[in-house]
Amino acid sequence: MTPSKQALQPAGWATPRGYANGVAATGRQVFVAGMIGWDAQMQFHSDDFIGQTRQALANVVAVLAEAGATPAHITRMTWYVTDKRAYLAAGRELGRLYRELIGDYTVAMTAVQVTALMEDRALVEIEVTAVVPD
Repeated sequence: MTPSKQALQPAGWATPRGYANGVAATGRQVFVAGMIGWDAQMQFHSDDFIGQTRQALANVVAVLAEAGATPAHITRMTWYVTDKRAYLAAGRELGRLYRELIGDYTVAMTAVQVTALMEDRALVEIEVTAVVPD
């Protein structure tokens, strides 16, 4: 199934790096709850930002698969991070990790710093909306 989505880029706007300003898509919507950096048994294996992000993205991919979706169907992501500086400092490595696990930058993305997440050890939480073509 080929994703049916289009990046929305208003004329004259600078092209964003690593995300889209907006995305239009048609099909069945899939909503993935916020995924954090623990495994399927709710166990953390890392207290490192990149390690937890890798696991959170892998969790997103696993939930999408349950709906017959792939990362290419993602239209929107919201990242909640407990340390903005850690997120920004890891930019290059996050980009590599994102390309490896998700691949497609035609995603409307938001990233916000929060004071804490519900799980004390969690450093990042990623919520996703995907659209699977009919």
